[in-house]
Formats: sequence, structure tokens, C-alpha cells
Amino acid sequence: MAGNLLPGGVSLTPSSVKAALPSNYITDFNFLSQYLPDTYEKEFEKYGNRTIAAFLRMVGAEMPTNSDLIKWAEQGRLHTKYEGCTTTQADGATAATNVPWITAGGAACNFRVGQTILISLDGGTTSNKGIVTAVGAGTAAGTVDSFEVAYYEADQAVGMNAGTATIFVYGSEFKQGSPGMVGSLESEDVFLSNKPIIIKDKYVVSGSDMAQIGWVEVTSENGATGYLWYLKSEHETRLRFEDYMEMAMIEGVIAENASGALAHLGGAAYPAGTGLANNVGTEGLFEAIEDRGNVWSGGFPENLLQFDSVIKRLDKQGAIQENVIFVDRNFSFAIDDMLAAQNSYGAGGTSYGLFDNDEEMALNLGFKGFRRGYDFYKSDWKYLNDATLRGGIAGGKVSGVFVPAGSTSVYDQILGKNAKRPFLHVRYRASEAEDRRYKTWMTGSAGGAATSDLDAMEVNFLSERALCTMGANNFVLCKG
Repeated sequence: MAGNLLPGGVSLTPSSVKAALPSNYITDFNFLSQYLPDTYEKEFEKYGNRTIAAFLRMVGAEMPTNSDLIKWAEQGRLHTKYEGCTTTQADGATAATNVPWITAGGAACNFRVGQTILISLDGGTTSNKGIVTAVGAGTAAGTVDSFEVAYYEADQAVGMNAGTATIFVYGSEFKQGSPGMVGSLESEDVFLSNKPIIIKDKYVVSGSDMAQIGWVEVTSENGATGYLWYLKSEHETRLRFEDYMEMAMIEGVIAENASGALAHLGGAAYPAGTGLANNVGTEGLFEAIEDRGNVWSGGFPENLLQFDSVIKRLDKQGAIQENVIFVDRNFSFAIDDMLAAQNSYGAGGTSYGLFDNDEEMALNLGFKGFRRGYDFYKSDWKYLNDATLRGGIAGGKVSGVFVPAGSTSVYDQILGKNAKRPFLHVRYRASEAEDRRYKTWMTGSAGGAATSDLDAMEVNFLSERALCTMGANNFVLCKG
């Protein structure tokens, strides 16, 4: 009947059949609009603490610098060994009948008349001792590239023509009443340098989003909670930037000549003001070790025999007593298995000397100490295990790094004297007027900022820093 109809043809007469009809079905149905679910208002941290910045805080230090170039000098070796030495004439039966001239691997050498030397045939089992009787002038002024030797043995068993030899000086001999040594030796110092780089990041949130309340209570990793999503995003940007500050010091490389980073002069892709032209780079930890340190290729030492080869290599360097090994999971397992196979963690037993022999302190910091020739402290390095970072790559994989503990003596050009410096430390730009260790500031017009008419809050981050890897010859990088 017409009286039972509403405009649009909708009938008010109930249907006798239970059915979903266009007249009684909610087409735009949403479960949340009808029934309140049991919602978890907190985020589940399925990846745990995601930041990886902790390595440099454990092993290094931070010091200010007011220059864009950091220079230091490292002592060379006290004694010099010459490899690849060859003779220029046939060996004689006796020193009296034939005294050979020896070339020091085609390079300049510092042998002087009257010095006594040991000559060892490469790949052989014999060695001879002799005295330098004359030296030959090198191609460069004031240098020596060859010398004459008289053997103390009647028979020259070295057989220099059979191959090359390795030679070092062990002393000298002069007759009574003879003049002194002709010439002197200068110290062989190595001068190194590094440049700081500027690291930046930014977080931007509009004023409207800052005023928006969410239904999920977010918890930042510093413990702050709230229903404003931008609080979490801002804090995560801070954490990410702190990770960048550390990773840049580890992964940084110096731009090579003719490289794109160094040669790029800007242009359409990099307009003026972007700061992306002529990047020189900085020397990070890995590059320093590969350039001046020791590299274990093919993974890592997996057993006691292989580990001993690393120890023997350290013997030939600074022989630093205490060393920290930062490892990935596989290297960590290999060390655990190696120690488990020994009696009381190796022949020397367990060591926690770096932590004042406090085992609890060492374990709380994630270290396991053991002694094998030197004291070693093992710690898992989260950076090498993170699936989004070093733990998720195959090419150029790094399994661990040996870092000497303590400090080394270097010549500080600012102080003008030798100074103790940690083997690994960060130098950041700072002066009385500007501290660029870790800068953060806000711009825009939202969130308390009042610097522009931009309806947003921009949180800016900046740091200018460089890593100093001193005594890199005492570090070991495990690759592959």
C-alpha cells in the first residue's frame, strides 16, 4: 500500500523471510564500527633493540680537533731486514778468492762498511755470516743499493746464485785503533693523516601530523611513550643517525684519484648548495687495516692451529698483550668450539685482566676472556650479524676484527711531543665557538620552532668526525 512506502520505494512492512535484502543489509559494513576488538595498544618489538652503535664506545675514545686535517707519526722498526737480495757475480770457493757484490733487492739499503750481517737463502736451510767490506752508490744521491761482503766461513755455503736471500745486520767489527763507523742511520718514521667528513640527516613532520593522535601507544627505545607517532619516528631518526656516525667511521674510504666521488663537480644532478661535489672521503677502520694491517682472507681462523698462526703474526708486530676480538655469529661459534676442545679454555687458562680480573663484569659486557700467548677477549659484534647491514651480504663479507687494547705512543704535532693515544679513537671538529661532535636543531614553525613559515618541524642532525687507527699493524681483519 502506498501508505506503507517511504520515498524511494523502501517498505516499512517486515518481511516474513530471514534474508539479507537491500532494504535491511548494511552494505558499508566495518567490523570496528560495530564491535570493539581487543586491541594491543603497544607495538611489538619483533627485532629487539635495532641500533648497532656500541663498538666505538667500547674500544675507543672521542677527542676534539680544530683542524680539517689530522696528522700523526708512527715509529718504524728499529731493525731493517732486506729481502730479495741477489749476487752480481759467481760464488767463490773461499772468501779470499772471490768476494761477491750483493744487490739489496734493487732498492736502496742502509748497509755500512764494518757491519756484520746474516745471509739466509730464501727457501733453503743454510745461512752464512759475513762483514760488509765496501758499498756501492745508489741511483739516488746519498743512497746505497749494493755492497761487498766477505764471509766468515771458508766455504760459502749460501750459494747466492741458486736464488735470492734475506739479509739483516746483527752487529759490527773493527780493528784496534781504526776510525769509527762511516755514516749514521736516521729513524724511519711513518707520517699518516686523515680528514674528517660531515655526516647529516633530517626528520620532517607536518604541523597537522604533530596534532594527530593515534590508537597505538608507541614506545621509543629511550623509554619515552605516547600516542603521537612522530615521537617514535623522530627518535628512530636519532638512533639511525647515531648508527651512521659509527658506521661511517668503520666503512669510510678515501676517494681515489679520478674517482666519481672526487671528480664530480656538481651540475644538474647536484645543484649548488647540496654539498655533493668533490667528496674526498675518510679512512675508516676496515680500509686502515687492509692498507697497513693484517688481513685473514677466506673467512676466519677456525681451529687452534689457524689461531696460532694469527698469534705468530702478532709476535712480529707490536706484540700487544691484550686484544679484543669482535666477531660475527659463525666466528663466535668457532672460537667457542675451539675453547671447548681445550682444557680450561686453552693452555693458559681463562683471562679477564682487561676487566680487573672481574669475570662478572666481563660477562655482563658480553666478553669471554682467554689466554693463548696473549690475552684475548671475545665479543659478538651486532653490526656483523644485522641482516640489513654486514650480516646480510656475501661479497666483501667481514667475519671479525682483532683490536689491540690500551694505547700507543705517537708524536703529537700540536703538543710537539710524544703522547699516549688509544689505538682506535674518533676526532671530532670543535672549538670554543662551535662543537660539531653531535649537533641537532629544529627549523620550521611547528613543534616550538619559529624559524620560517614552513608548516612543519624539521629536526636536523650533523656531525663532523674522523677515525684515527693508530698502529694498524697490530689489527687483524677477517674477511670472506
